[in-house]
Amino acid sequence: MVLWIDVDTKKHRLTLYNASKVMKRYPVAIGKMLTPTPTGNYTVINKENNPGGPFGAFWMGLSKPHYGIHGTNNPASIGKNVSHGCIRMYNRDVLELAAIVPIGTNVYIHD
Repeated sequence: MVLWIDVDTKKHRLTLYNASKVMKRYPVAIGKMLTPTPTGNYTVINKENNPGGPFGAFWMGLSKPHYGIHGTNNPASIGKNVSHGCIRMYNRDVLELAAIVPIGTNVYIHD
């Protein structure tokens, strides 16, 4: 398997691919205007179950320091530009994604 993650900030959508085949699509929240989600190519460098606070049920840290893909304690925020730059997912979705992707998975974030 060649797993990678595509985050489309305009569509508020995270897509999990196996090579060129779509495996899953999830709605996400992204950074607000003053703290936008950084575009570029990153990798998942760590994973933490139940990190506490606003990070919901799971945290996957990216190779860009202080940024990650995580759950949320505010599910109403999904689909909006509200975070400090991280990619927020519904808790059930981030748990599903985290169970599939290993550390080292490539993450491509774009407009």
